[in-house]
Amino acid sequence: LQEEVAECRRCSLSETRTQTVFGTGNKQADWMLIGEAPGQSEDREGKPFVGKAGFLLTEMLRAMGLSRDEVFIANILKCRPPNNRDPKPDEIQSCAEFLQRQIAEINPRIIIAVGRVAAQNLLHTDASIGKLRGGVHRYREIPVVVIYHPAYLLRSPLEKRKAWKDLQMAMKVFRDIGNNRK
Repeated sequence: LQEEVAECRRCSLSETRTQTVFGTGNKQADWMLIGEAPGQSEDREGKPFVGKAGFLLTEMLRAMGLSRDEVFIANILKCRPPNNRDPKPDEIQSCAEFLQRQIAEINPRIIIAVGRVAAQNLLHTDASIGKLRGGVHRYREIPVVVIYHPAYLLRSPLEKRKAWKDLQMAMKVFRDIGNNRK
């Protein structure tokens, strides 16, 4: 699958990318975090959530007692949109099968949708992030918790308290699932 993604030419983003950003972490992870799309740093390094937002996400995971090596982190899109603009519907559609296959292969016990674009696309809704966060949703049978994107939290530090509450809720959902391995 990673090789298929690396060779993908399904949309025009393949013409402007430096490289694809497949995802990183434990391929048998219980926790899967899904963001929007690679940014400039991610495009350069080939890894999701690097740079300042990535550092904050790493710290958020650490506060939960997790490391980046224990989770799997991916994005809705595997290529960077120019100027970090929101993904277009045809771009999302072009990558949808890749993400579906990633989720199926990893088979996480819980998914964290990181930010509005990831949440809306995973949950097939146009509801605002304010309406989506604070509750538990489902992607197929997998519980999904929506959190603010770390880049937003860097711009709006007073929202970190809400993000922490969402992460605490995710930890409770995960505990309630039970300790049985997939």
